Amino acid sequence: MRMSTSHCTIITAIAAFFLTTTASGRAAESLPPFKDELFSTQNVLRTSDNGALDVIEYDEMRDINGRDQIPQKRAQQKYVSLGVKRQQSDETLQLGSQRLDVTRVGQSSGAAFTVIFIHGRNGDRRLGVNDYSFGGNFNRLKNLVAGNGGVYYSPTVKSFDSDGVAAIKGLIRYASQQSPGKPVILACASMGSQVCWGLSRDPASVKALKGMVILSGVTDPDFSKSPSFKAKLPLWFAHGSRDPVYAATDQQALFEKLLKGDYPAHFTLYQTGNHGTPIRMIDWRRTLNWILGS
Repeated sequence: MRMSTSHCTIITAIAAFFLTTTASGRAAESLPPFKDELFSTQNVLRTSDNGALDVIEYDEMRDINGRDQIPQKRAQQKYVSLGVKRQQSDETLQLGSQRLDVTRVGQSSGAAFTVIFIHGRNGDRRLGVNDYSFGGNFNRLKNLVAGNGGVYYSPTVKSFDSDGVAAIKGLIRYASQQSPGKPVILACASMGSQVCWGLSRDPASVKALKGMVILSGVTDPDFSKSPSFKAKLPLWFAHGSRDPVYAATDQQALFEKLLKGDYPAHFTLYQTGNHGTPIRMIDWRRTLNWILGS
C-alpha cells in the first residue's frame, strides 16, 4: 500500500518520540525492537564491572553457517528487510575543499539522530550498506536508524591518515548542520578505527559527537590526552577474542584503564570470535540505545 505524505509525517513523529529528551535532559533510552529475536538473543557467558563488560558466546557453525544462505556472502532472507532501500541513495558531498562519496539511508535533513560507519582496509561505502553480508547486520542497522527518523551514512574513506580524518570531520560537521542539535554517533571498524582516534583529538568533532563505537580496532595509547577523553565521550568496544589482526587484550586493557577513571565505556568480547566477528554479531539496537541514553 502506498503511503501518503501525511502518513510519513505521522510515522516520523512517532519515531522521534523515542529520541526526545526526558526531564533530566538525557535522551530517551529505547529505539523500538527490530528483529530482536534474531539479532539480540545472544548467549552471555559472563558479565563483570557492573555490566560494563560482557563476554558473548560465538559459534561459527551457528552464527555463520546456520544464519547464512551462502556462508559469509548472503544471509537468509528472514534476517533482511529490504523496504529501507527506498530511502537509500549514493551521493557525492562537497565538504569544504573535499568531495566525499557516501551512501545515505534516511532523511537528509531534520534527522532525529545520525550514525556514520567507517569501513576498514580495502573497503568502501558499499560495505556498510550491504544488506546480505555479515549475517544481515548492516540491514538491521539501516532499518533501526532510518526507520526511527534518523540518517545513516556509509562513506568511502580513501586513506586512514590525516586526510581521511579531515574528510570525516567534514561529514560530521555537515550532518550536524543538516540536523542541528541532534546526536551523531561514529562507528569505526578495523583500520578505520584510526579515523575515530584521529577525530577524538579534534575538539569540534568531539563536541558534535554523542559517542563512538570501535569494532575490531587498533588501540590508541595516547587516548587519555585527547579532548574526547576529557569530555568523557561514551565508547563502546567490540572485539573477537581470537582476532589475528588487532589483539583483543590490547583493546581490553584500554577499556579497563578507562573504567578505573569512571569513564563511560562498554566492552563486548566475542569468545572465539575473529576479526570480522563484531561486525556480524554486534547488537546494534543495544549499542545505539546505550550511547543515546548516556
